[in-house]
Amino acid sequence: MARKLFGTDGIRGTANCEPMTAATALKVAMAAGRRFTCGDHRHVVVIGKDTRLSNYMLEAAMQAGFISMGMDVVLVGPMPTPAVAMLTRSLRADLGVMLSASHNPFEDNGIKLFGPDGYKLSDAAEAEIEAMVENGLSEHLAHAADLGHARRLDDAQGRYIEAVKHTFPRGLRLDGLKIVVDCANGAAYRVAPAVFYELGAEVVPVAVDPDGTNINRACGATATEAMQQAVVAHGADLGIALDGDADRLIVACETGSRIDGDQLMALVATYWHREARLRGGVVVATVMSNMGLERYLQTLGLELARTRVGDRYVLEHMRGHDYNVGGEQSGHIVLSDYATTGDGLIAALQVLAVMVTAEKPLSELGRVFAPFPQLLRNVDINGATAPLEQPAVQDAIRAAEERLGTEGRVLIRPSGTEPVVRVMAEGSDEALVADVVGEIAGAIEATAAH
Repeated sequence: MARKLFGTDGIRGTANCEPMTAATALKVAMAAGRRFTCGDHRHVVVIGKDTRLSNYMLEAAMQAGFISMGMDVVLVGPMPTPAVAMLTRSLRADLGVMLSASHNPFEDNGIKLFGPDGYKLSDAAEAEIEAMVENGLSEHLAHAADLGHARRLDDAQGRYIEAVKHTFPRGLRLDGLKIVVDCANGAAYRVAPAVFYELGAEVVPVAVDPDGTNINRACGATATEAMQQAVVAHGADLGIALDGDADRLIVACETGSRIDGDQLMALVATYWHREARLRGGVVVATVMSNMGLERYLQTLGLELARTRVGDRYVLEHMRGHDYNVGGEQSGHIVLSDYATTGDGLIAALQVLAVMVTAEKPLSELGRVFAPFPQLLRNVDINGATAPLEQPAVQDAIRAAEERLGTEGRVLIRPSGTEPVVRVMAEGSDEALVADVVGEIAGAIEATAAH
């Protein structure tokens, strides 16, 4: 069955337009409640959110849906996605919900679901929920005496802060370090500065004044310029930028230079490998990660395993093979020794542990490998169906692959969250990479125009 609701990272869309309406959120909650209700115990769901205005609407709708199915609701307020995953496990809940569209602007929103183990749901579980939404749920409503209750967990932030701090090696502190922390006016605006402050750092907070509409606006992991400038202006040792739900991380060294997820994975993997902590000799990343990362790991006798785009697929591969380091170039860093999903704060603390132990600046540590020139272009398809199946587009892709040869690669994929096709190429020749991306994008645009 073709999926209509769920994409690569839960359900996502423009707030108050289908599928991100109160009516659909209600149905999704009812369906998820039915799917995860089994046994005679009191069933519990944890609901967290980021700082988007539309979350007042969606949180209330989902709360009503779960209660109508007989589930008790625990509301934790604005909290990072990994915090919801952690609290779902900690509270022995049957389900966790995060209301967020991650790095997207405030007009968008999304629904991410976690099972009782704290992991994002499988494609099969999402398909079951989607089928229930379409087929009606009124006959499964709880009896009046069996309706659920709702309560707020007042110490949710403190619980998460302590859990994150415990991932930092005992005996190490951040005394003497000045850290710029860009919270994207999002879910981590309270907890993130507290984590670093309590470990001894001097914290320069950035984008910690959410108003419901400024999440990710010129700040955060997808717009790091403000963070980079603040590092230089304040003479900081490094800067970290989280996205709206704090499950991804981009770092800047003391010179203000940006360090992406591929470099951060390489840094952590290198040190964990030296300490015999890297399980399986493998780092798991997606097809978007740079070929330079792959070549670098090979020099250490390590392997890069690639998955489809999405941290959930990285995690599935890690779980299936018992690997403990993975992530995405975009900054989702998954360290499964500590968390069941990407966690920007935990990843940042592992980078800081390397810095403190090595007693070296991040400018020296963070450039682990020389990346291949890589170019990504988003091509608007104007509602065109199956543009990649058109002969002209396929011919352009084949020609690009032949020109790049063994020193490069091409990756073309429709976005799972936007009406665009992502055209990516990388190789040893920067001019050639730009040329082939332009040719492929041009072919797609010409096809979409007809």
